[in-house]
Amino acid sequence: MGVRKVRPTTNARRQLVYSDFSDITSQSPVKGLLRAKKSTSGRNNTGKITIRHRGGAVKRMVRVVDFKRDKFDIPATVKTIEYDPGRGGRLALLSYADGEKRYIVAPNDLKVGDRVISSKKEIEMKIGNAMPVEYIPAGIEVNCVELEVGKGAKVARGAGNSVMVMGVEGKFAQLKMPSGEVRLVWRGCLATVGKISNPDLMHITWGKAGRMRKKGWRPATSGKAMNPNDHPHGGGEGHQPIGLKGPKTKWGKPALGVKTRKKQPTDKFIVQRRKKNKK
Repeated sequence: MGVRKVRPTTNARRQLVYSDFSDITSQSPVKGLLRAKKSTSGRNNTGKITIRHRGGAVKRMVRVVDFKRDKFDIPATVKTIEYDPGRGGRLALLSYADGEKRYIVAPNDLKVGDRVISSKKEIEMKIGNAMPVEYIPAGIEVNCVELEVGKGAKVARGAGNSVMVMGVEGKFAQLKMPSGEVRLVWRGCLATVGKISNPDLMHITWGKAGRMRKKGWRPATSGKAMNPNDHPHGGGEGHQPIGLKGPKTKWGKPALGVKTRKKQPTDKFIVQRRKKNKK
């Protein structure tokens, strides 16, 4: 897997960088594991726009992904590595010994023909294997980590992401997140060995607005181009700087890099907060 640049034959293609899809082994998803994705265009149940500049995306089918890995102690073979339009990482199609097929988010370096297994006991420390974090040694990178036992993976599911196991003490294991935050999770929570595939996603450049329209992003008007009654940044003769101590949203709340997390019941599980912004 990697990225590919194109010859700058037009202005739109001059900055274009896209994935070479060299890791994809199948173009045809399993029909039984597809669901139609309903588009809302950013509107709620009353038809009002609650998320601005969304709509007009290409119709997509959602792949049903197994985030629970609850077929324990049944070996599975990787049949294909597939593209998923709903996420940056690749999907791996597992064929279990009993004949059932399921998708999982593919870890990096997982190949077709590899055998993986999920268990509640200590098993081989092999890429793609899933087990409770209490059996994973410190310093090992894991992905698709549960926050509650049996509730399914919630953490480290994006392309190139992983979480590092810091150690196990008492009922909890310490995990270091990509943000630098150190968090406690129950020692019985499942995690998959390895990091998520397609780490080169961060190098992709979409090149032109038309490609973003196909992804469902409509044009966004900058606040300083609006009138004062439409945005805190608006007003003035021509384009002016925002003229405020810091940038704000359309509704007057601080924006761009401001922490928005409020006090949560799960704060007690955070050992060390994420890295502060240099601002």
